[in-house]
Amino acid sequence: TMKNPVPQAASLLLEKLMLLVHIRPLPAGSGGETPPPAPGYYDTSCFKRGDLLEVPRTLFIHFGIYLGENRVAHMMPDILPSITGDRRQIQQVVTNKRLILGVIARTASVRVDTVEDFAYGGSILVNHMDRLFENQVLGSEEAARRAEKLVGATAYSLLWNNCEHFVTYCRYGAPVSFQTDKFCETVKMIIRDQRSVLASVLVGLASIVCLGVAPSTTLPTILIPFFLWMAG
Repeated sequence: TMKNPVPQAASLLLEKLMLLVHIRPLPAGSGGETPPPAPGYYDTSCFKRGDLLEVPRTLFIHFGIYLGENRVAHMMPDILPSITGDRRQIQQVVTNKRLILGVIARTASVRVDTVEDFAYGGSILVNHMDRLFENQVLGSEEAARRAEKLVGATAYSLLWNNCEHFVTYCRYGAPVSFQTDKFCETVKMIIRDQRSVLASVLVGLASIVCLGVAPSTTLPTILIPFFLWMAG
């Protein structure tokens, strides 16, 4: 039996659209990457080895596991590990170009960065997900060791293997992504009224043409064709 290509194509489309919310914005007039805060910007005295760190972004959250001594293990889409073994190049802060190419190629690395490079100026929440995993929190040392064992190149998927899957496996023993599930459920609710499908798609496409990227307010409308394929 020939496999239906529609769900695969739809899944790929969703991943590419979700990528837009992970790109770091550059300041107006900037020709390069935004530099991270200087060392010492964050007070790490309250962090313990094995802590799960969250950095809220515009629509999604970036996750990491604190290893101690101002080091955080986290998963980042990155093309470099698949084309070079030069650790000095790979260890440099991941640029938007490297991130985009990594998502397209579905390659990433679990890397160890400073807290400053990991958070990139965002606020940090500590062990905020523990409330969702009652009686499932592993020991702090076990969580840190799991993260350290996974450091290096890995496969990547915004839907099936992202930074949240990485940290939930390390700290709770179960690789899940609540934010991805919640995002998909929200968009499914939006498309139930199929009378607004055409208008929604046109608005989404217009935002891409006029602005170059999809703003957070119109991103769900652009995803409507994806869920129509899935529902059909």
